[in-house]
Amino acid sequence: MPAMESTFEALAAFPAALEKHYALFPASFVHWKPTSWDGVPSEPFTAIEQVCHVRDIEIEGYQARFRRTLAEDRPSLPSIDSETLAQQRGYARSDAPQALAQFRAARLQTLELLRGVDPTQWQRRAEFEGYGSVTLRALVHYLCSHDQQHLAGLQWLLGKLEAARA
Repeated sequence: MPAMESTFEALAAFPAALEKHYALFPASFVHWKPTSWDGVPSEPFTAIEQVCHVRDIEIEGYQARFRRTLAEDRPSLPSIDSETLAQQRGYARSDAPQALAQFRAARLQTLELLRGVDPTQWQRRAEFEGYGSVTLRALVHYLCSHDQQHLAGLQWLLGKLEAARA
């Protein structure tokens, strides 16, 4: 769908941007936490936790939401408790290269799914917890926004790290 092409391009470029942002953290600081999370533009996650969160929200959040919106009549799409998921899955102990590779593969699957959407399906509706009534097209924009939120979170964390080390 031509109207979605710039959003698709942003979605396709995000895995490389995420890897570049993550690579800015010295290895000894990928688990670093600031003394305060006030003002963080994303969830209060360390660098490695940000990567794991993005991977899991891609697969269990947005891919599931897209599939359900395409297959069901106005499905109710739950929000995901990200902090509980991070604790349950031990994000802090995760392997970054593996998580980044899993995310890259998942994003390719997401784009394949979205590029196969029939133009008549973009207006399919769902109820998304915390957002209300949404269309499939809106969900795609929310995913793109989520990507940007986490790049901002990593930049914010780098700023806090630099200030703490100065």
